[in-house]
Amino acid sequence: MLLASFALLTTLVSTTRAVTVYGQIPLAQTATNAADPTSTTLAAYDKTELTPPPIPSPPPVAAYTLSLQRDAAAVNGLSIPHVGPGFWGFSIEMSVISQVLGKNSSLLQVPFLNLMANLQERSGGVVIRLGGNTQEFATMVPFIEDGRTFSKQDSGSNQTTKTPAVLYTIDMFYMASNISSMLNAKWFFGIPFNDSANWRLTIAEEAQAILGDNLIALQAGNEPDFYQQFGRRVTYSPEQYCTEVQSLISTIDANPRIPVKNKLLGPSVASGPWTPEQVWETGFIDRFKDRLYALTVEHYPNNNCAAMFGTNANVINPQDIFPSYLSHTAAVQLVQPYLNSAALAQAAGKPLFMFETNTASCGGFAGVSDSYGAALWAMDYGFQMAYANFTHGMLHVGGQNVFYNPFTAPPTNQTTFNQWSAGAVYYAAIVLAEAFGKGNTSRIIDLWGNAGSVYTPSYAIYENNALSKVALFNYLDDKTGASDLRVTITVPAGVPSTVRVKYLSAESVSSKGNIYWAGQTLGNQFQVDGRFKGTLNVTTINCNTAASACIIPVPAPGFALVFFDGNAEQLSVGQATQTFATTAHTKVHNTATYDAEVLATSNGRSGSNRHQGFGSTSVGSVSAAQRRPTILSGVAAAAAMILGGVWAANALLH
Repeated sequence: MLLASFALLTTLVSTTRAVTVYGQIPLAQTATNAADPTSTTLAAYDKTELTPPPIPSPPPVAAYTLSLQRDAAAVNGLSIPHVGPGFWGFSIEMSVISQVLGKNSSLLQVPFLNLMANLQERSGGVVIRLGGNTQEFATMVPFIEDGRTFSKQDSGSNQTTKTPAVLYTIDMFYMASNISSMLNAKWFFGIPFNDSANWRLTIAEEAQAILGDNLIALQAGNEPDFYQQFGRRVTYSPEQYCTEVQSLISTIDANPRIPVKNKLLGPSVASGPWTPEQVWETGFIDRFKDRLYALTVEHYPNNNCAAMFGTNANVINPQDIFPSYLSHTAAVQLVQPYLNSAALAQAAGKPLFMFETNTASCGGFAGVSDSYGAALWAMDYGFQMAYANFTHGMLHVGGQNVFYNPFTAPPTNQTTFNQWSAGAVYYAAIVLAEAFGKGNTSRIIDLWGNAGSVYTPSYAIYENNALSKVALFNYLDDKTGASDLRVTITVPAGVPSTVRVKYLSAESVSSKGNIYWAGQTLGNQFQVDGRFKGTLNVTTINCNTAASACIIPVPAPGFALVFFDGNAEQLSVGQATQTFATTAHTKVHNTATYDAEVLATSNGRSGSNRHQGFGSTSVGSVSAAQRRPTILSGVAAAAAMILGGVWAANALLH
C-alpha cells in the first residue's frame, strides 16, 4: 500500500560538493501547489525560465566551413579510443538511492530501468556510482523496519550541511545486482573513510561477493581535500591521505573476504584546498597504481551555497550566470586544470574519471541547471573531457531539492497520478552514447571551427580510424533565423551522396520542456516513464559529391550529430527495444498490462512458491547462500514481474 506522504529529502552542498540534508527551503521557491496551498514547490519541479542571453556583437559568422580528413592517421591531436559502456554515467547520492532505484531489491523503479535501457541500446551499457558524501558514514545493519533497504540518522557531522549517516542492509547489493541482471549496468561503491582507525569494509566485502564482475571499483575517500574544513579530521594533508590509503590497503590485504585487491579509486579531490598535483607530488600514482583501477577527480563549475546556507559569499543570480554556460569557453576551462592529470593517468596505464560533477554544487541554479542550455553545456563538457582523455564523467543525482537532476521521481504522495521528470542533462547522456557508440574505437577532436567562435563549437568523431560523425553546436538563441548556421563539411577524399543528421532541439536555451532528440521526447515534467515518445525523425542531407561537400543547417539554438555512415546502428535507435512497463495497481490511467497466465510462471515461479526469498532484508532471514543464485527469481515476485514487463507498484513505497 502506498503511503500518503514522506519526509522531503533535500540535496544540497557546501562550497563545491553535493550531499543530502533535511529541512531546507529550496532556493527562491515560494510557489505553492494549487491542490495544497501549504506545500512548497521542490527545486526538482521548479518552473523558472530565464531570459536567453542577447546575441553577441558582433555575432559569429552564420556560414562557415569545416575541412576534415577521412582517415584518422592524417589527423593530429585525436583522443585515445573511448572505451565504454557510455561516457556519461550517473553518481547517485547514497542517501537518495531509494528515491531513484527503489525501496529494495524486490521493488525497483521501472522508469529508472527504462532510462538506463535507453543508454544501453546506444552504448552497450551504463556506469553508476552509489555514494557521495553520505558514503563516509554509511553502515550496514541486519534489518530496517518496513522492508526498507535504507534509512538515515544524524551523522553528528558539524559541517553546514549536516550529512546524514546512511544505514543500509545487504539488500542494497542485491538491488544493484538485480538491475545488472536485466541491464548491462556496472557499479562503483565507496568505502567509508570517516574512521581510518577502524575500517568498515563490509561494503567492499559484500559488493565483491554479490556483484562480482558487475562491480567496477571502490572509492577510497570522497573529496578528502574537504575533510579538515568539514571537521572530519583535525588536520589533513595529501601526505596524510596517502598514509590512510596505505592503511586501507593493508587492511584489505588481511581480509580474505575481499579477494580482488586492485579495485580502488582515488584520490577524488574536488575543488577544495588541494589540487590534484599536490596529491601526485606525494608519489601517489607510483605507490598505489597496482591497487588502483582508475584515477578520479570531482568538480563543479560553480556553487549556489551562499543562497542555500547564507554564507558570507555573494549570492549568485541565476540570470547573471546563465550566459557562462552557453559558451565553449565553459567546457574548455573546466577541463584545462586536468590535462596534466590525464597525461599522468595515460603514462600509468590508468583511466581517468570525473567522478562527480554537474552544473553547480548546492543543488544547481533555478532556470539554468534544468534548461536546454544545460543540455548543450553537458554535451560540450562531455565531448571536451573525452577529447582530453577522460574515460567517464558522472552526472550527480541528488534528492528532490536540487535543480540539476538528470531524472527525478515524483513526490511519494503524487505517485498515483504523476510520473517521473527528466532533466535536460539526461539528453546529453543519450547524445554522447550515440556519438561514441558501442565499438570502443571512438576518438574525438575539438575542431575549433568558425574562426574559433565560442558560440559554435564542433567536434569530429573517428571510429575504426575513419571519420564517423561530426557534432555541431549553436549556443545562440535567435528566433529571427539570422543566427541559424549553415556548416559546410568538406572531405577531400570524398563525401557520401547523403548524410543523416539527428538534432537535439528545443524552442529556446531557457526551455525546460519540449526537448526532442531526433523527433522524440521523454515527456515534460511528471510525464516520464523512461520511454521515448513520438516518431523517430532522422534528417537526410544531400551532399555535393563533385565538390566533396555537405551543408548542414543548425538552428539557433541547436545541436546536430552528423552521421557519415548511412548504415550506422545508432540511426535506427529511438526507443530502446528492451523496455519495462509501468503499472501501478492504484492507477486508473497510463498503465500497461501483461498476460496473467504468463506472469504466473514468469522466471520459473508459480503462485504457490513465489513467496520464497520475498522475506526480510535481514541477513539472518534470507541467507546469502539462498539468495545469490536466485537474484531475480528468488528475491521477489515483483522482480519476476519486472522481467515479464509489469511493475506492480510504480510508486516508491516509503
